[in-house]
Order: sequence, then structure tokens, then C-alpha cells
Amino acid sequence: KICGFMVAEDEYQQVCQPSAEELVSAIKDVKVRFPDYGIKRVWTHLKEEKAWQISEKRVKSTMQDNGLTEGGASSAPAIGSDIGREGEVKKKAGKKKACMTPKEQTWPEPTVPIMDLFPSGVFPAGELQEYQGLNAYRTTDAEKKEQEKLECSSYEELREGAEVHRTARKYLQGLAKPGELMIDLCEKLENKVRELIKADFPERGIAFPTGCSINHVAAHWTPNGGDKTVLQYDDIVKFDFGTHVNGRIIDSAFTHYFNPRYDPLAAAVKDATNTGIREAGIDVRLCDIGAAIQEVMESYEVEIDGKVYPVKSIRNLNGHSIGPYQIHAGKSVPIVKGGDQTKMEEGELFAIETFGSTGKGVVHEDLECSHYMKNFDAGHVPLRMAKAKELLGVIDRNFGTLAFCRRYLDRLGCKQYLLGLKNLCDSGLVQPYPPLVDVKGSFTAQYEHTFILRPTCKEVLSRGDDY
Repeated sequence: KICGFMVAEDEYQQVCQPSAEELVSAIKDVKVRFPDYGIKRVWTHLKEEKAWQISEKRVKSTMQDNGLTEGGASSAPAIGSDIGREGEVKKKAGKKKACMTPKEQTWPEPTVPIMDLFPSGVFPAGELQEYQGLNAYRTTDAEKKEQEKLECSSYEELREGAEVHRTARKYLQGLAKPGELMIDLCEKLENKVRELIKADFPERGIAFPTGCSINHVAAHWTPNGGDKTVLQYDDIVKFDFGTHVNGRIIDSAFTHYFNPRYDPLAAAVKDATNTGIREAGIDVRLCDIGAAIQEVMESYEVEIDGKVYPVKSIRNLNGHSIGPYQIHAGKSVPIVKGGDQTKMEEGELFAIETFGSTGKGVVHEDLECSHYMKNFDAGHVPLRMAKAKELLGVIDRNFGTLAFCRRYLDRLGCKQYLLGLKNLCDSGLVQPYPPLVDVKGSFTAQYEHTFILRPTCKEVLSRGDDY
């Protein structure tokens, strides 16, 4: 008799004997919730919680084979635990120090792939925020907790991508200094991401080109081959790059500058982004988030060269939902009041990004295009140009529906491809994304985080100790 129901003996054996995959998943879940549990306590917990008839020997061998003994998953943060520097769980006083993982990251240049630092496959969780109001019950709801266990693997894929992002951006922040060529910074960052994530399309790699938009350019600028733009002391740069593991994208951005005159502008945008994240949640209307963001953003002003500017939300730039291999999955999160009444839903992945400007607060397309992406829903389109057909094959084999730039085509050895690329854009198979700029002489800033609306809580995956 199980849970009040009579079952046949063969059915009983199936219920009480988990498969190898079920056992590994269950052990990982226990280790996440109870990092200090050893083999015996994990075995006892599984017998009580799952009513499984399993031997301690089987649990022991499974944990050893999958690196889940002390020093494996024990380094992963539990739900509700404090996340400290570098995403590591703060050690509780008086607790026995866990064994070190096989490797540690190298600095100032990280060279150890992130998956090698976490051989158990359990990666540091992001910032956990409890739901408020009518959704407060979700934090302790048993059914929601069980539902969450089914998504364990997808959470770990997102967390791995987030850990790569945190590590790579820390490396970039040490490199980005006045006098550096922007193209060198982008290529060093992208090569480091490929190294840290063990890039292998389509399973893992870069999600989109590195945006490094300067001053009045707000988004979608990256240097094309041969560009000689140099980073200056008075520049304010928006570094925006993404990672993915099995198509699960982490999209995060920050503002980098040297002159302290930009402090109020950066503070306004960072505060607005955090406000948007705080207001977001299951059943929350997108327009309400935009209103909250604008109210915070436009409460700031900044003085530059003796002139005071109000900080404005750039009203035609938005956050967005994210789908597998799809950076913009259909829902847009405004950063001004008014607009879409659509609600956020459980399980959705979002990027909240806000942009502040000392200019008009409206952007338009300008400058040479560098960003492109194959249309996610593009069907078959007959192509007559041989160069276009050849280029489409390169795009399908190396990027799929992920964004790319001209430098990536150069890196693959493509030659004289611009006419073929134009033909793909004209046919609707590929969409160009030119740089988006405010008025010349203005300054713009951006901060962005990716979060997921889990059944029990909101997890800000890309959160780090830098922003």
C-alpha cells in the first residue's frame, strides 16, 4: 500500500527502485538543500522522503561516480542561502571546511573552464528573491517545490552560463582601459568566453556578439574588421554580451567608464534595472514594471561640464523574454509607463535592461551595421544567388538562430560575403540590427540582468558582486 492506494508487487518494485538518472537527480537535489549531508544522511533522507527501497551501497557508489560526495555538490548554494563573492556560498561559522574542488580559477586571466570547477554539474545559484503579495505562498508550497525539481537540469544550464558570464566580465573589467582598441577588447572577451564555456555549437558558446556602444550610441554596436576605435578616458561604454548552454541564454550588460562625472548616470540606470527586477513576478503586468522603472530613472540628474541634465529613460528600448536559442521570445518589457498589459508567467525567462540618456531619450538607427540574426520563424525561401546560399549554410552550421556579426564571419574565413549577406537580408531570412543612437553629444548608460520566474521564487541568474 503506497499513499493510501493498493498496488501490485511489480508496480511496487518500480515505485521503490529509482532509475540511475532519477537517483542522481534526487541526490543532487538533496545536496543543494543540505550541503553538509554525507552519504549516510543522503541515503536516510531519500528513504524517508521518496520511500525508495535502495541500499546505502548503491547511494554511495552513485555519489562517488558522479562527484557528489563532500566537495562536489556541497559547494552549491541551497535555496535561501547567502550568496557571497564570486557566487560562492558563505561558510557558516563552526562548520567543518568542505574539501576543495579539483581545480581553482586562475587570475588575473581565468583559464579553467567553468564546468571543470564544478564537476558535479551543480553550479552556483543566482540571487534568490521571494515572491510578494498573492504569490508569497509559493515559497513554501510543497507542490511548487516538487514542480521545480523537474526543471533542475535547465536551471543548472542557465547557472553555468551565468557563471561563465561573471568570470568573463571580471576579466574584461581588468582589460578595459583608456588607449585599448575596442576590437581587441571584444575579441579577447569573446575568445575567453569560448574557452570558459568550452564552446561547441550548438550545445554551448556565445549567444550574441559583444556590444560595446560608446557615448551617444546606446546599443548594437560592435567593431567590424579593421575598425580602429580606441577607448578614451571620457568615454562611457555599454558592454553587452551573452552566453548559452543548450540554447539557454544569459543576457547581461553593464556600463564601464573612468571619469567619475558619469557616476549619477550609472547609478540611475542601475537603480532602475534593480527596480524592474524587484517589481517583476508571476502575473505582473509588463506596463506596471515600465512605470516603476521610469519613475526611478527620471528621479536622477547628472552634471557634465557644468551643465545639469535630467536622466531620461530611452522609451523605444525594452527588456524582453528569452526562449531556447531565441534572444527575443515575444514579450517586451518597457522602461517607460504605458504600453502592454500582458502579464509575466511562471517559468518564463526574462532580461530586464534599462537605458538612461542625457539626450532626447529616443534612439534611431545609424552608423555601419555589424549585428545580424537569422529570423527565428523564417521558412524556406528560394535563393538564386550562389554566394547567398553558401553564406546561409555557414550561418546555419555556426549560429543557427543566434545573433552574429561580421567579425564572426571573418573568423570563419568567409570572403567577399557582403553582397550575399545583403541578399539574405533583402529576402527576409536574416535581419540586420544597426546601431541605435541618441543625439550626438549625449551620453547613455545600460544595466541588464537575466532572471527566471521559478515556481517557488525569482532567481536573478546573472547577479554578481559587481552589479
